Amino acid sequence: MKRAAPIFALLLLGAVVPALAQDKVFDAHVHLWGYETSLQQYLEAAEAAGAQVDRIGAIQGGNHMAQQGRLAEMRANNDQLVALATATEHPEVMPIATVHPYDGAAAMAELERLAGLGVHVIKLHPHSQAFDPADPRVLALCKRAGELGFVVLIDNANIVAGDSQALFNLSIRAPKTHFVFNHLGGLDFRFWNVLPLANTAEGLMADNIHFDLSATILLAADSPIEDEFVWTLRNVGIDNVLLGSDFPQLSLGKTLEALEKLDLTEEEKRKIRWENAQRIFGGASSGVAGSPE
Repeated sequence: MKRAAPIFALLLLGAVVPALAQDKVFDAHVHLWGYETSLQQYLEAAEAAGAQVDRIGAIQGGNHMAQQGRLAEMRANNDQLVALATATEHPEVMPIATVHPYDGAAAMAELERLAGLGVHVIKLHPHSQAFDPADPRVLALCKRAGELGFVVLIDNANIVAGDSQALFNLSIRAPKTHFVFNHLGGLDFRFWNVLPLANTAEGLMADNIHFDLSATILLAADSPIEDEFVWTLRNVGIDNVLLGSDFPQLSLGKTLEALEKLDLTEEEKRKIRWENAQRIFGGASSGVAGSPE
């Protein structure tokens, strides 16, 4: 979806937002706490920053993330997000639903129901949903998600000690599931430089780990750790890195500004802004996502 910013806004903000407004943008990390209301606030903020948005990975707000045992509430929230995404006036929205791994068979049934609705992306948050990524129930859910063609987003801000290590092990044990680890490990992003070494172990890795840059990129750009951050992006593979704003906590405009500051090539930035997410989420042009390649 392309939204042209008013001329006066572009003049005022031109120094902040570079030529990125001319390029396609897939923001893979947008929390819609108030669904339609939040979406409009997001679009207005992006327009005010002179940023064009072509696709939006819409995640439910923290108070809507599935909580264990609250099954009716989980289904109602998922349905509301899907309804927003399938509305003809919002074809740019890709719904990212949620389940709770500890709900067992009920969570599996919800995955199958969502797949039937054309949804193929879910978000899990160990901290706000209070689960342990190393729990066997999480592995079972993620394996089933992969069988159904879901991409699984999981928070990786290292709020909980051992976050990255647990997710690394999860990805190895569920090799047929594509994961997007949000925030690239936060300020523990250095851990993920292990991937080039891990990939030398025959049969260990399945090329199923991807990341979004949300939040962490704002700390890294124009900082003493910027060079190491860029080095990490290349170590995990630029083709595995997605753009994410983490709205409403953070903004797309500031995220794009930070991306432009990084010492990356224009081709690398284009992949991060659009191409990688479009490929990983299946390249669907409608409101619901396809399966990853």
